[in-house]
Amino acid sequence: MTVLYVVLALAVGVGLGYLARRYLASSSLANAEREAERVQRDAKREAETVLKEARLEAKEEVHRVRTEVETELRDRRAEVAALEQRLMQREEQLEARAAEQERRDQSLRDREANTERLTEELNAARDEAVAALERISGLSPAQARDLLLKQVEDDARHDMAKLVRQVEEEARREADRRARNILSLSIQRTAANHVAETTVTVVPLPSDDMKGRIIGREGRNIRALEAVTGIDCIIDDTPEAVVLSGFDGVRREIARLTLTKLIADGRIHPARIEEMYEQSRAEVEAAMEEAGEQACFDTNVHGVAPELVKVLGRLKFRTSYGQNVLNHSVEVAHLAGLMAAELGANIKIAKRAGLLHDVGKAVDHEVEGSHADISQQLAKKYRESQSVVHAIHAHHQDVEPQTIEAVLVQAADAVSAARPGARRESLENYIKRLEALEEIAEKHKGVEKCYAMQAGREVRVMVKPAEINDNGTALLAREIAKEIEEQLDYPGQIRVTVIRESRATELAK
Repeated sequence: MTVLYVVLALAVGVGLGYLARRYLASSSLANAEREAERVQRDAKREAETVLKEARLEAKEEVHRVRTEVETELRDRRAEVAALEQRLMQREEQLEARAAEQERRDQSLRDREANTERLTEELNAARDEAVAALERISGLSPAQARDLLLKQVEDDARHDMAKLVRQVEEEARREADRRARNILSLSIQRTAANHVAETTVTVVPLPSDDMKGRIIGREGRNIRALEAVTGIDCIIDDTPEAVVLSGFDGVRREIARLTLTKLIADGRIHPARIEEMYEQSRAEVEAAMEEAGEQACFDTNVHGVAPELVKVLGRLKFRTSYGQNVLNHSVEVAHLAGLMAAELGANIKIAKRAGLLHDVGKAVDHEVEGSHADISQQLAKKYRESQSVVHAIHAHHQDVEPQTIEAVLVQAADAVSAARPGARRESLENYIKRLEALEEIAEKHKGVEKCYAMQAGREVRVMVKPAEINDNGTALLAREIAKEIEEQLDYPGQIRVTVIRESRATELAK
């Protein structure tokens, strides 16, 4: 029974479960159908709403586009109307210009007709005038033309000669003015000390007792000193001083250093003299090399061969007419460089040639030839440029200068040597030499005035035009130069310039 009840209960439960699931399924299906209907209705309403909005927006867009098109059309119509107005105005202006041009053309045609008429009248009048002139002058047209052309040609030549002469005088005055200006500026900008050096050197002594020690027993010390140095030692009554005399500046400086070292050391005997001499010679050689390097540095000249620098330094102890040659060379380099800068020439070449122009004086006692030749040979040997070698060779006019730098080195050399106090010369002898030059020229017939210029390097003679013609000036210049050559002794060349009116005849002797 129990089993039966259980089976029955299970059967009832299964039936009830089936019924319940079926009921639930039908209920869910009904709910789903109702939900689908609701969703369908919502979608339909939303679609209708969207469609309405789209139609509304489309209408608005169509209205906006239509408005823009209408506005643009109105603007275009306005532009077209304005363009038509401008075109009409332009057509009116062109018509007015065409009318004006027509009036001008008519006026020109009238003028051409009037000009032709006047030309015919003028030709007729000219023919009548030519016939009248031929009748009065008795000349044919060809003869009259030749006569007129000759007169015009003579007048033109005369005017041309006057103009050429005026231009030459102005150019000469301007050149002289510029040259004086450049020289004055260069001299002012180059400040140099000039001390005339002598052939003697004074060595101070601590006491007069030192003189006996320097002389030595029976004079052996002083003889040894003079034999080693080659310099005369003068010991006289001058208190506390020994005078060294000699023309070789290097030897004199070595002797001065040797004697100074011996005095300071106190031991004076022949062996010690030779030892101090060797030390002093080495010091002087080092000082000469240093002086050459300093001169190159002061003038801003670089790249000089070391051997040439040593030779240049020897000029520190070389003098010319009492003027220190190394200082003179440095001054010439500065002057040449300043003048080259004023004239736009090559400053480096001018400075280099100015510094080395007298380098031959350092060895002129060892090599034959003038110092200008020796200088250019040294410059060529140590591979200086051709421009520098030429300027050095031409600085005393041994050859004609071919470059402006060579002329500037000549001028700078003359300026440096002509500075007051640069060279030692007797004022009395100088004045007598100038007076002798002027006296020779003044005794000739027809000479009005005579001036010795440029420290006696040039004699300028003014003659009377009524007594001496142009050919006579050349003869007078030759006679004066010949008399100067026969009667006077002078260094270098003297230029004789004979001036008659504005013409000058020069003859150098």
